[in-house]
Amino acid sequence: MLGWPRFAAARPNVGHEALVELERAGVITGVITQNIDRLHQAAGSRRVIELHGALAEVRCLSCDAPEARTHLQERLAAQNPQLLAAEAGLAPDGDADLAAHLYEDFRVANCLACDGILKPSVVFFGESVPRPVVENAYALVDQAEALLVLGSSLAVYSGFRFVRRAHERQIPIAIVTLGETRGDALAHVRAEQKIGEVLPLVARKWLAQSASSLSQRNQ
Repeated sequence: MLGWPRFAAARPNVGHEALVELERAGVITGVITQNIDRLHQAAGSRRVIELHGALAEVRCLSCDAPEARTHLQERLAAQNPQLLAAEAGLAPDGDADLAAHLYEDFRVANCLACDGILKPSVVFFGESVPRPVVENAYALVDQAEALLVLGSSLAVYSGFRFVRRAHERQIPIAIVTLGETRGDALAHVRAEQKIGEVLPLVARKWLAQSASSLSQRNQ
């Protein structure tokens, strides 16, 4: 409840925007993301596979009924007005740390359909990515001419499996991130740089080359 406003206020950065430009140019055919913030969609990416779900939605553990997180936030605030002005340490994933006495009387908002327990619609540690999601991601990799890994250490197998898939199918792999990754040995190109610096440059160069090629063909 306390962390959600900050999480929901996040906006896409230049890296997200560069991916959108490359998708519009026909270079990027899709995005497989481990992030749960929906910033790719907010930036304008059209084909996004969310491996770990998204915090923008919750689901009932009993009947699987969905509810928008913004709607749940309104219900939580109405039932726990004493927390609206509470101070808490906020984490990047939307969690918040606060003193125990502040939530001793916290009222949990249950499912509107069956009064069951609600859970963020994300894959927690120890849970498995739904098989249909994995299969869709594999299909996207299989159709690709190359696989670009951005900002991931690939320490979690849910993401690393697609690098292995590309390697098995002899699909070129490029990795752009700071620090070592689990997939470095399989990469054809490895750039230890910030995504926000590299992707906009790649997008500008690609679009410039495309415009130049089009101009030459029209002459």
